[in-house]
Amino acid sequence: MINGRTALVGLLGDPVRHSLSPVMHNAALAAMECDWSYLPLPCVSRDLPVVLQGLRAIGCRGLNVTIPHKQHVAALCSDLTPLAQRLGAVNTLIPQSAGGWLGTNTDVEGFLAPLGQREQWKGKQAVVIGCGGSARAVVAGLQSLGLTAITVIGRRAEALKGFIETLQQEDAPLTPCLNSNAELTMVVQNADVLINTTPVGMAQHGDTDAIPLGQEIWTDLNPKAVLYDLVYTPRPTAWLRWGQDHGYRCIDGLEMLVQQGAASLRLWSERNDVPVDAMRSAAETALKP
Repeated sequence: MINGRTALVGLLGDPVRHSLSPVMHNAALAAMECDWSYLPLPCVSRDLPVVLQGLRAIGCRGLNVTIPHKQHVAALCSDLTPLAQRLGAVNTLIPQSAGGWLGTNTDVEGFLAPLGQREQWKGKQAVVIGCGGSARAVVAGLQSLGLTAITVIGRRAEALKGFIETLQQEDAPLTPCLNSNAELTMVVQNADVLINTTPVGMAQHGDTDAIPLGQEIWTDLNPKAVLYDLVYTPRPTAWLRWGQDHGYRCIDGLEMLVQQGAASLRLWSERNDVPVDAMRSAAETALKP
């Protein structure tokens, strides 16, 4: 029950009304017997500086940041972790004792969690569909797995070029591929893991029967390929439903959401007993029709 000692944590974004974060975080806080309340905090971009200042002034214990603020908020932090600095994107804000916010990114940790042991991915090939904000964390995660090839597929040459230049690393090189490229089919068919970071197939995006890159390209995949869709509404997406029907291992974005949220809560609370199972169960229940 909220009382005079209850502290605030929350989610900044625009919009935030459909977010599962309040449901899963408040389930965790209740299980931890932590006297905090996690709220959705809608905020348009022009108000972001004053909102951050105000929340810090009232003793907010921590914030998650979502679309469209992940990159903008990085410039408003008093300090950034090396990962957040490299990505140029922040999804978690931690209040600093001297004032201001420390910006970090738990999306990478959240993305990697469902993939299992890193050793099993060494020497394999990955394909990332999309080069937007979500793809930054995905690529950073993949670069830690010892893959031999990471191909990023995009629609616009200029955006793809800038994305590659920002995240390129010598020991985990990125290769750009336009979705109109003649080599696209071969790249997809040779991949061991394919990740969709675009909103194609999302319930809020339009056509829930849409499949990334179209239906025809998905024939003759590596039989052991893993399909990983960051979208989780509907659950499963049309792409993952196709993958399940054809015997592929499929992962949706709900587990990434849960794991990045749990990582944020560990940072805010400085506790390692965050109940991930309670967070996952609350999110799954909220998704049920």
